[in-house]
Amino acid sequence: MFVPIDETRPSFKSYTLILPAISVGNVGQLAADLIISTLQLQKIGYFHTDGLIPMVGNNPYATSAENANDLSTNAEVYCSKDLKLTVLQIRAPILQTKIKQFRKSIVSWIKSSGFSKTVLLSSSHAYQRDDQQLEGTPLRYLLSPALQQEAGPRIKELEWREMEKVCAFPGISDSEQRLFIPGGGITKGLYTDCCNEDIPMAVVLMFCSEGDNIPDAFALGNYLNDWLHLLSKSAQGSPQWNIPPSWKLLFGGGIPPAIF
Repeated sequence: MFVPIDETRPSFKSYTLILPAISVGNVGQLAADLIISTLQLQKIGYFHTDGLIPMVGNNPYATSAENANDLSTNAEVYCSKDLKLTVLQIRAPILQTKIKQFRKSIVSWIKSSGFSKTVLLSSSHAYQRDDQQLEGTPLRYLLSPALQQEAGPRIKELEWREMEKVCAFPGISDSEQRLFIPGGGITKGLYTDCCNEDIPMAVVLMFCSEGDNIPDAFALGNYLNDWLHLLSKSAQGSPQWNIPPSWKLLFGGGIPPAIF
């Protein structure tokens, strides 16, 4: 459940919620980092759940020595009243035995908060694409029925590609198609839950591989910005994202000279 920092419980009615799936390359989490850091969203609370591995660390978006030692947890909520935007940043893996329970708690919070729409940032294994998915852009989207009427026309203008369904039994029968998002974590399950609960949800995802996924995060952020217009574009035609200081530690420190 959501636990606010202040005693006054904020209202999320008509806000857009963005959250990442714990998926291949952590692309959704990295893109959420870019959004929080660039828009300087304010931390307003955290999401209390036993479905995530416990963790605590320093402030990943520190701007000065004064706030560098502020503690951060495994699931925190950031907000902008001006943009009517809320971001739930998830920093720890979901426990395998708690996946359904975690999805249920997220859906319950979305429904009780009155968000106008929810956007799930995700990724999927590039090496498991079928032939049709190898063509063109590696970026894909999904819209729940409840969001089709509002977002469908704009998505069509952007010429985005919807996530293709693939053969359930390749090489045997082409008649049965299914949604397949390998490496996407809870993406398919949460999307299906929102469809069943009539919740307006969009999934924005990217085919990628494990490794240095910073370029993928920028690509996913740019892709999302084309739709939501979170920040203006530069003269070069792309948004100017602010990289959080915590990214300096993505690959650890440098090689100690003493080993040579």
